[in-house]
Amino acid sequence: MSSSDIFIGETIGTAILILLGGGVVAAVVLKASKARNAGWLAITFGWGFAVMTAVYISAPLSGAHLNPAVTLGLAIANDDWSNVWIYWGGQLLGAMIGAALVWVAYYGQFQAHLTDREIIDAVEAQSKQAKAVEAREKGAGPVLGIFSTGPEVRNAAMNLATEIIGTFVLVLAILTQGLNDEGNGLGTLGGLLVALVVVGIGLSLGGPTGYAINPARDLGPRIVHALLPLPNKGGSDWGYAWVPVVGPLIGAAAAAGLYNVAFV
Repeated sequence: MSSSDIFIGETIGTAILILLGGGVVAAVVLKASKARNAGWLAITFGWGFAVMTAVYISAPLSGAHLNPAVTLGLAIANDDWSNVWIYWGGQLLGAMIGAALVWVAYYGQFQAHLTDREIIDAVEAQSKQAKAVEAREKGAGPVLGIFSTGPEVRNAAMNLATEIIGTFVLVLAILTQGLNDEGNGLGTLGGLLVALVVVGIGLSLGGPTGYAINPARDLGPRIVHALLPLPNKGGSDWGYAWVPVVGPLIGAAAAAGLYNVAFV
């Protein structure tokens, strides 16, 4: 596959992933949505179906990594680093496009939610509790969870460990299944298998941090949240942003290391 195919495939696939994955979170969270309060099962299965759809669309072009951690794991396992930066660039761009499309699709719901008196009062109450403006700006705003992840209990070591473990499971599953003939991504059957793995990780390990398990999935939409003209949106929680980037990369490297030792 050519460099242009890889970049285009990863951009399109990751955009679809974030559009559908972020979309299900928006559907559950935003007040004017018909799916409001549908719950964690809806979110985990929505993300699983998002993975499956994105893989089916992008696999013919790029092998459907859709995740810098998966790209890193495959690079270590196959000792092939030639296209890593192309994959990563497409994934980050696609994640940002997908997040922007979620905003477009739910524009009315975002406006209604963030101008609702109850939401505004909650934001103001949170602001009053903050010790300084700087601390307030670093905190998570009321709709940040639609764009990126955040911990239920904020402890950097614990949160990092959760992301490492979740991504370790994901990447090891991908590597051990040999999901296409070239060993360079996810084939057609692989889309279904990995979707089910992602659902399993969400149900079992998603509670503490929201299971980013994908640096681009978290960083790209967080950048978009910071840039979008959303009323009363609050901060983008940049103090936490390194965890869902570093943790998945460590988890992927560990999974590839174990794969090379135990399975090759």
